[in-house]
Amino acid sequence: MKDTKLFVVLPCYNEEEVLGETSKRLLELYGKMISEGTVSPESKIVFVDDGSRDRTWEIISRLAREHEEVKALRFSRNFGHQLAVTAGMDEAKGDAVIIMDADLQDPPEVIADMVKAWEQGADIAYGKRLHRKGETAAKKLTAWCYYRLLNFMSAYPIPLDTGDFRLLDKAVADEFKVLREHNRFLRGMSAWLGYNAVPVEYVREERCAGKTKYTLKKMLRLAADGIFGFSSKPLTLIGWAGLAVLCIALLGLIATIACAAVTGVPGWLWAVCALVLLDGVILCAMGVQGAYTQRIYDEVKGRPLYIIKERQS
Repeated sequence: MKDTKLFVVLPCYNEEEVLGETSKRLLELYGKMISEGTVSPESKIVFVDDGSRDRTWEIISRLAREHEEVKALRFSRNFGHQLAVTAGMDEAKGDAVIIMDADLQDPPEVIADMVKAWEQGADIAYGKRLHRKGETAAKKLTAWCYYRLLNFMSAYPIPLDTGDFRLLDKAVADEFKVLREHNRFLRGMSAWLGYNAVPVEYVREERCAGKTKYTLKKMLRLAADGIFGFSSKPLTLIGWAGLAVLCIALLGLIATIACAAVTGVPGWLWAVCALVLLDGVILCAMGVQGAYTQRIYDEVKGRPLYIIKERQS
């Protein structure tokens, strides 16, 4: 396997506090794997600066100048995590590509286990979290609920308790490059592609330094991309909700007539409640349709997924 070129892709957004430790551990791992003959000396680490406002670009561009294993890309603005990963994958020319975050919650040492799974025939070796350190009970609960909701909604089975941390064989990575949709959800795209996917279990660590850059708004957007990008079930569920409201309205009409005949309760009270309920269902339906329409609009414009302002290698 000494001729195997391995590319590791790391999206970075305001990660100046952690990049020193991240690069140190990755370079040490690369040095060990190269000396053991596991990977080729031509293997690369690709850092993608997703429009950071701190010293991220200064740090990764210096790393690229000092280490031949490192390449650095800089976006013209913040395009988002999933597009930063896409840019790194487009840059990767290796036999296998590793996707991981720069915050060290996904330990670089797990890469060696992923490479072993790949050598044994896996096309995709994805990280499966056994435990999530340093996260609140609320965070763990919402993550647990989301992954199961996503799996229920998706037309393609997405492994539970997994993120984007994974190894992709060159054949899989090349297929990823063909998929140019703007609202990207990489773990869903991986499930859609199929191939032989094998879990690699690990314990997710706390952030090495700094704070998470994934705000609630960004997490909700990613969750919406996962659901609306890989399932038409929301449209179907809205139809069933409309049918349920119709049934409730018919039952309510019968109950209103009976009550009015027996107790003299005004029938318009039920009518007001039914109208409010119906308006709520209609607004939800419009929101779901709008989410799908917005994604169609993004694709029709045909704009590039990202713009690279600078590169260093």
